[in-house]
Amino acid sequence: MPPVAAAYPFIDVVIDTSALQPVAQRAPGVIAVVGVAATGSAAVNAPRPVDSLADATALFGVGTPLAKSLALALLQDPKPSKVYGVKVGGTGTDGDFGAALDSLNAADDVNFVSLAGVTAITTLGLLKTHVESNSAAGQKRLGVAMADPSTARTPTYVADVTTPLEPLRSSTSRMVVVAARGVVADGGGTADVATAAMAAMAGYPPSTSILLKRVRGISIPLESQFSAAEIKGLSEKEVVPILQPALIVGGGFHFGEGRAFTSDASQLYVDLVRTLDDIDFRLKAGLVGLVGDARITRAGLTLIKSTVEGILGPLKRGAVIDDFSVSIPVLDVFAIPESARTPADNTLVTTARANRSVDMVVSVTYGPAVHRLRVTLQPKF
Repeated sequence: MPPVAAAYPFIDVVIDTSALQPVAQRAPGVIAVVGVAATGSAAVNAPRPVDSLADATALFGVGTPLAKSLALALLQDPKPSKVYGVKVGGTGTDGDFGAALDSLNAADDVNFVSLAGVTAITTLGLLKTHVESNSAAGQKRLGVAMADPSTARTPTYVADVTTPLEPLRSSTSRMVVVAARGVVADGGGTADVATAAMAAMAGYPPSTSILLKRVRGISIPLESQFSAAEIKGLSEKEVVPILQPALIVGGGFHFGEGRAFTSDASQLYVDLVRTLDDIDFRLKAGLVGLVGDARITRAGLTLIKSTVEGILGPLKRGAVIDDFSVSIPVLDVFAIPESARTPADNTLVTTARANRSVDMVVSVTYGPAVHRLRVTLQPKF
């Protein structure tokens, strides 16, 4: 007979730290700028964090297209949460840009990507392919491009600008295109308004509409600014015009629309796409710890449901979403006594346990920002 353990030291305490495991976080405003830089200490096709203008010039030279675009990104207020620069190798051919974009495939914190000063549609097509393929693989990101700012004003300006852009239209709402005719940087020279706009978007929380938010560091001569008809025409083609509204005190240049360059009317607005991306990541990060541990029982699936409610609850309290609901069909079956279950109920449970796969439907009600007010003025004597 084995000896019975002595009572001393009377109390054994084992500390279980499993509940202290942190949940993965993804900052919603991380941008990457890919561009040509003939000088600077950075290696080609190697993403490098840029925290200041000094970093940009040291890594990517003085006056290079990439350094100038990064300088515009750093001027935005609020700022992006993180900025990457990627130097393009070779002579800046499409193949060189493709290799530089591929170097971002492992950077799973990137939310936005732009090409410094690029307006060539074939090269921007590489950006579209990059953001769509990475998003499909689970690394959700948006590409931001610009219409050629040197396109002259003509009676057919909207068609002249938007027709060449059509190959960039994303069926998955992964592209944003901005337009600013004659735009220049505050320090002189043509401005990379795509990167400036991208950094301005990234500075705001995902659920904040970009409409009428300010883009800093750029100027547009009055004679080059858009007419009312051009603003409406560009917006209806899902191109975001940059304008200077007289109604906004302090001047400056602002987004004249909030749309993605998409053919999917259900995900037409940038803030909606960003919010869904953010919720997508939160759910994955919050639930991954339960995979392999939570069992297909009433208690196990209740834990999964309560975890989802814990993830979405703060978003509802913060007015990011208006409401949500969580439904797990197998859990609903477990709430029914076995004697009262139908053959279909029993099949649902058996299949879930045999395949170790559980379906869950998370319904989210999104309350978007007002983009247009219709006011009826009724004067009386």
